[in-house]
Amino acid sequence: MRTCAWMGGVAVALLTLGTATPAAPAPLEQFNDYPTEARADYVFACMKTNGDTQVALHQCSCSIDVIASLLPYDHYLAAQTVLSLEQVPGRFGGMFRSPEPAKQAVQNLRRAQAEAEVRCF
Repeated sequence: MRTCAWMGGVAVALLTLGTATPAAPAPLEQFNDYPTEARADYVFACMKTNGDTQVALHQCSCSIDVIASLLPYDHYLAAQTVLSLEQVPGRFGGMFRSPEPAKQAVQNLRRAQAEAEVRCF
């Protein structure tokens, strides 16, 4: 039951967030709206992908900072949720592969990631 309630909240969030596009960099006070745990999780995964070096630490830290400056945390979280749930096979996963708001949320994250790639790597 908890899953259904949570999923409903995600669906509502996706419907409201999916239509927004990454805007200009956020003011400094909004830049830090990503929880430390989310930033650390991103950096750890990024470092694994890029060789676990000191250089990768610098680049990956830069990357999440750029993403955070372009995409509010709730939009980032919605896109990450969609990407995770798209991996679920069958009808349940399909619910997250086809709605336009879900696709838009992922596209916005991909744009922010591309900008971070250009600036940091």
